[in-house]
Amino acid sequence: MLHSMTGYGIAKKAFADETVSVEIRSLNSKSLDLRLRLPNAYNAYELELRKLLQNELQRGKIDVNISVESALMSDFKINQPLLASYISQLKEAAAAAGIAHGDLLQTAARLPNITTNNEISGTDEQWQNILSVCHAAVAEFAAFRAQEGQALEDDIRQRVQNIEQLLADVAPFEPQRAEIVQQRLRQQLEQLSSKVDENRFEQELIYYLEKYDISEEKTRLRQHCIYFMEELNAAQPTTKGTKLAFISQEMGREINTLGSKANLAEMQRVVINMKDELEKIKEQLANIL
Repeated sequence: MLHSMTGYGIAKKAFADETVSVEIRSLNSKSLDLRLRLPNAYNAYELELRKLLQNELQRGKIDVNISVESALMSDFKINQPLLASYISQLKEAAAAAGIAHGDLLQTAARLPNITTNNEISGTDEQWQNILSVCHAAVAEFAAFRAQEGQALEDDIRQRVQNIEQLLADVAPFEPQRAEIVQQRLRQQLEQLSSKVDENRFEQELIYYLEKYDISEEKTRLRQHCIYFMEELNAAQPTTKGTKLAFISQEMGREINTLGSKANLAEMQRVVINMKDELEKIKEQLANIL
């Protein structure tokens, strides 16, 4: 089963003295880009949490927001002497510049150190509470990834089957291609107004038919599709995305060669539809974990 790189998980739990909320969001990324927001009181535990999340989340551009609501954790106060000093200096600066001072309180409130935070460091017991909520959020996040991954897998399977069907649709055009090659050679020879050596003509015709033969490309593309489906069914979800991307590249090479050899408008349309299906497969694979 495939897992999507995008995901969402949230968990919230109330304890005796606090309420802990953990929210996890992720988008596509070639590697793990983990951005963690943690209350300052628990900064000492950040490294431990990062290691845990790296093992669980694996890959993606991931935002983890942890909030703790507790009356015991912090006490915010306004530094009134500093605020008064800021306002006084702003009045003097405005008067010296000859401009209206406006709302000085609002301006001064944005300046540094206006508020003080008498924050208490978190205890080990409180940290264990946070970890339990983190585990719950990670479980929700993993379930979301699995659900999204199933939708991706269903879509990818259908598109590979579409390519196999389009490959089968190529076969009826092959006799027509041989006739067209023969007609073109005849027309070119007639324009030369010279006698045609039929044996030589047959040799040239065989040469061109072999040059435009697509049996090998069809066989390889069919085998690539089979291999793709085998890997899709393999029980190794952590390596599937990369491996399937490599196989899709090989499928693309064979489809491109079919297009260059098509030499028939109807067949070109079929090949274009193959390319369209393959591009959509690649788009989906970019979101596979």
